[in-house]
Amino acid sequence: MNMKRRDFITLLGGAAAWPLAARAQQSAMPVIGFLHPASPESYADQLRAFRQGLKEAGFVEGENVAIEYRWAEGQNDRLPALADELVRRRVAVIAAAGGPNSTLAAQAATTMVPIVFVTGQDPVRLGLVTSLARPGGNLTGINFFTVELVAKRLELLRELLPGAMRITVFVDPASAATTESTLRDVEAAARVMRLQIQVLKASTSREIEAAFTSFVGERPDALFVGISTFFIARRVQLAQLAARHAVPAIYPDRLHAEVGGLISYGASLTDAYRQVGIYTGRILKGAKPADVPVVQSSKFELVINHPTARMLGLTVPPTLLARADEVIE
Repeated sequence: MNMKRRDFITLLGGAAAWPLAARAQQSAMPVIGFLHPASPESYADQLRAFRQGLKEAGFVEGENVAIEYRWAEGQNDRLPALADELVRRRVAVIAAAGGPNSTLAAQAATTMVPIVFVTGQDPVRLGLVTSLARPGGNLTGINFFTVELVAKRLELLRELLPGAMRITVFVDPASAATTESTLRDVEAAARVMRLQIQVLKASTSREIEAAFTSFVGERPDALFVGISTFFIARRVQLAQLAARHAVPAIYPDRLHAEVGGLISYGASLTDAYRQVGIYTGRILKGAKPADVPVVQSSKFELVINHPTARMLGLTVPPTLLARADEVIE
C-alpha cells in the first residue's frame, strides 16, 4: 500500500488531535457537585434514585454529565470545607442532600452556584428561600416534611399501643434545626394527647448505647425516633437496641423498618432523591433556581415490620395493617 508522506503526516496529526478533542469534550461536560453529611454506603438506594432522576431529566453520569461527590462521613463540621471545594471546582450545580446541614454549608459557600436541596425542614423558616413558589435566590429543591407528620407518628404509636403514656423522644443535637423543630412539634402534640415526654440526645454511636442503657432503670412505653441522617446511618444499631431492650419504636422513614424497626411513617426518601435528580437536571438545562418552585413531597409511606411486632409480643390492629403501604413479613 502506497502512502504519500504528506498523507502520513496528516494522519499522524489527526491521531494526535484525537485525545485533545476527547479532553475538550470531557471538559465541556457539565459537573454536578453532590454534597452529603453521611457516607455512600448508608444512602446507596437514595443515590440510585438521584441518578434515576437525572436520567429522567436527560443526563447520565459518565455520558453527558460528571458528578463530584463529597461525603462528610458523619462529621458535620467537615461540610463547609467540602462545600468550598465544590465551589472551587467550578461545578455547574450543587445537589445538597441529607438535610439542612449540607444545604446551609453550600449556601454559605456561594451565592452564585445554583443549589438544589432536599430537607425535612421548612426551607422558608431555615432562610433557604424567600417563598416556596418563588425561591428568589440561588437555591431551590425538595421539602419532604410537613409539621403534621410528628403528630401523625404519635397517633400511629398510640393506635399501636393504646396504653402507652411515657414516650422517649430520640433526637440528634448535631442537627440543631431539625432537633428544634422536632421537639417543638412533638411537645405540642404530646400535650394534646396527654403523653409524658422524655428527651434523649445522641450524636455518636456510644451516646446511642448510653441512651438505651438508661432504660434499665425505667423503661419507657415507647420510643419516638426523630429525623437525622446520623440515625439513618445507625439504623441497624437502633433497631437492634430497641429489640434488645424490648422497646416499641416508631421511625420517620422506611429504611429503619427494613432493618428490623417496628413501624415507620414518613415521606419517601427515595422519591425525594429522585426529584432532586430531576431538579438538578432542570438547572443544568438552564432553569434558574429563583424561578423554580420548591416542591413538597406528597408520597408518604406507612411500613410495619410484623416479625418485630411478634417478637415484642404486640398484636397489630387490623385497621393499622390495612392502612399500611407495606407489611414486612
